[in-house]
Amino acid sequence: MSPPPFARTLAERGLWPLERLAVTTLQVNVGKRCDLACHHCHVEAGPSRSEAMDEATADRVIALLESSPETRTLDLTGGAPELNPSFRSLVHRARALGREVIDRCNLTVLFQPGQEDTAEFLATEGVKIVASLPCYTKENVDQQRGRQVFARSTEALRKLNGLGYGSGNGLELDLVYNPLGPTLPPSQAELEVTYRHELRQLFGIEFDRLATITNMPIKRFARALEREGRHEAYLALLVNHFNPDTVPGLMCRHMVSVGYDGALYDCDFNQMLELPPVGGPRSIWEIEALSELRSAGIATDRHCYGCTAGSGSSCGGTLV
Repeated sequence: MSPPPFARTLAERGLWPLERLAVTTLQVNVGKRCDLACHHCHVEAGPSRSEAMDEATADRVIALLESSPETRTLDLTGGAPELNPSFRSLVHRARALGREVIDRCNLTVLFQPGQEDTAEFLATEGVKIVASLPCYTKENVDQQRGRQVFARSTEALRKLNGLGYGSGNGLELDLVYNPLGPTLPPSQAELEVTYRHELRQLFGIEFDRLATITNMPIKRFARALEREGRHEAYLALLVNHFNPDTVPGLMCRHMVSVGYDGALYDCDFNQMLELPPVGGPRSIWEIEALSELRSAGIATDRHCYGCTAGSGSSCGGTLV
């Protein structure tokens, strides 16, 4: 049996309609090209993808950021965002506006041709790095992300530590955990303790905090579940662990997502499903400031149970 519509679940608990508050974070997917092709990737990014934000669209992103003083954070994602030709310009101009910039880095990209000085660039600009490291063991990381990824990831983390990241001096380095399979993440606080101990003892690696993120049942991960006959069971797991206490903190309530082509979405997951906003503008070319999106309705579907199951899930980790 298919799960009930997410909106109905919220309405039954007096949590509907779901509306956006002030847009404090602008998350921008600058393209789908990546040096990895991870099994859990909801973007279906990879080396063969060519979709990329052009310079004009990047310019429009900065113009919107400048006209939206309540939007304090530019969150850059991909693919590997560093591979986009406009990446450094976006970072530099956003920092010049006094905004926090987050780079969602897969770590291995730092060793790609042309990226030799990217780590130094990020440090100079004071960019916060949110780095994917789905486990602290080689076996699990390589199984999910590809051969030798763990070794290159730990090497990249040591390089970032050498530049001052993760040392408490203002250069923030967060790590991201994803479950290997169709399960909910364990306790974020407890897992962070384990990550910190293992990475420090084995590799001398330091970081600021760990974020645990639930795998969303969409795109590449969804197809893997379907091949294994576990798709409906995973959806049922998410539905059965719906936690209403997570709803006030849902990331879609304080951020908007922009696609490489400038299209607007309520979150990165809706973007990958091409699920447009409920009414209102659908492109950054149709608005003059992000404040115009405040109080807009938010599009939902059954994948939204992934953000509200258990302790909740967002780009910043658990919600409760």
